[in-house]
Amino acid sequence: MTVVRSGSATDVGRVRMVNEDRVLESPTLFAVADGMGGHAGGEVAAAIAIESLDRGFTQAPTIDGLVAAVQSANRAVWERGADDEALRGMGTTVVAAALVAGADGDHLVLANVGDSRAYRFHAGTLTQLSVDHSVAEELVAQGALSEEEAAVHPKRHILTRALGIGTQVEVDVWEVVPVEGDRYLLCSDGLSNEVLPAVMASVLASVRDPRHVAERLVALANDSGGNDNITAVVVDVLVGEEPEAAPPADLTGAVPAVGAAGTVGDAVAAPAAAPEASAAAAAPAATPKRRGPRRFTFRVLLFLILLGAIAYGAWYVIEVYVGDSYFVGLQKGQLVIYQGRPGGFLGLDPKIVTHTGVTTAEVGSLVVPALRAGVQEPTRAAANRYVSQLVAAQCSLENPPPSCPSASTTTTTVTVPVTTAPGAVP
Repeated sequence: MTVVRSGSATDVGRVRMVNEDRVLESPTLFAVADGMGGHAGGEVAAAIAIESLDRGFTQAPTIDGLVAAVQSANRAVWERGADDEALRGMGTTVVAAALVAGADGDHLVLANVGDSRAYRFHAGTLTQLSVDHSVAEELVAQGALSEEEAAVHPKRHILTRALGIGTQVEVDVWEVVPVEGDRYLLCSDGLSNEVLPAVMASVLASVRDPRHVAERLVALANDSGGNDNITAVVVDVLVGEEPEAAPPADLTGAVPAVGAAGTVGDAVAAPAAAPEASAAAAAPAATPKRRGPRRFTFRVLLFLILLGAIAYGAWYVIEVYVGDSYFVGLQKGQLVIYQGRPGGFLGLDPKIVTHTGVTTAEVGSLVVPALRAGVQEPTRAAANRYVSQLVAAQCSLENPPPSCPSASTTTTTVTVPVTTAPGAVP
C-alpha cells in the first residue's frame, strides 16, 4: 500500500489583483489549475475545472477515469463560457497527480493540459515530467529554438492547449512508480517562471514538511518579482516501492499510461538500412601523364578570397556565440560569473566578469557539483539572478547561514554583492 502526504500554498503575487489559480488536495488526487480570461473569467474557469475534476475522479478512480475527468472538466468550462457572454473565451490549465490502485500495486498517474508543470524530486535530482503546451515549447521540439531561447521567447506564454478552448482536448498522461522518499511538485507558471529548478531542488532537499516547502517556494517567487499568481502543491511518498525498484533515472519512472485516452507520443522510425553497394567493375589502369605547373589565375585568387571570408565569418560567429554565453562557476570556494563556455570553446577560454562574493557555504552543498561543472545561463543578468535565488533559498531555511539578514522579517530578499572584473562590460 502506498501512503502519501501533501501540502500546498497559493498567492496572488505582486502584480495581479486577483488570484486565478486554484488548488485541489484530497487523499488520492492533487491538482493545480491556472485560469485565464481576465477579471472573473480565469477565476471561474479554474474553479469549475477543479470541481469537475474532483467529482469525475471520485466516481472513477482509475487511469481512464482521470483522463475522462479532465475531459469532463474541459466540457464544463466550455459550456459555462458558451452560456455566459461575460465569461466567453475563458480557459484554464490543469496539472494533476492521482494515486491509482492496480493489480500489480499502486501507481501515481500524472495528467497535464497547458503549461502548469509536474516535477519529480528523486535521489537529489529534480526532473520536469510534464511538457508545456506552448508555442515556444513546440518550437523547441521542432529544433527551431534551444531551451535557453525558449525561456525568454516573447511567445513562451501563448498556449497551444488549455481547458475550455474547445469541446475536445488532448490530455498528456504518465504512469509513475511511487518510490518511497520521492517528492512531486505541481505548480503554476507563476512559480516556474520565477524560481530556477536548482533553487526548487535546494528547497525540496532541505525542508521536510511539504506545506512549508510550498510556502517557501511561493515566497521565493514573490521575492523574484511575483509577476503572476503563484501556486505549488508538494506530494511526498511516505510509503511506497523500494528505491531499487524504480525504473532508470533518465526516465524518472515516467511512462505513457497504457490504455489511457490521452495523447499518444509520436513514434520515431528507425532509418532503413542502406542497400549494399554493388561492386565496381575494375577499370583498366590509365597511363600516367606528366602535367605542367598549375597557373595562378584570377579565378584561383577569387576562390582564396572567398575561402578567407568564410573562415573569418565562421570565427566571428564563434566569437559572438562565446561572447553571448555566461555560466556560474567556482573559484577558490566562491561563486563567480564567467563569460564564455565551460571549459572553453575552440581555443577561446572563459573569462570572469563578476565576483559575486558568495561562498559555497551560503548556497548549500546540493548545488556545488553543478557549480563545479558550470551552470549555464542565457544572459549575465540571468546568471546574477541564479546566484541571488540560491542565496535566498538558503536564507529561507529554519537555520539559515550566519551571512543571511535577520530572520525576523517574514519575507527574505537577498541582494548579492557584485564586483565587476576589470575590463568587463557591465
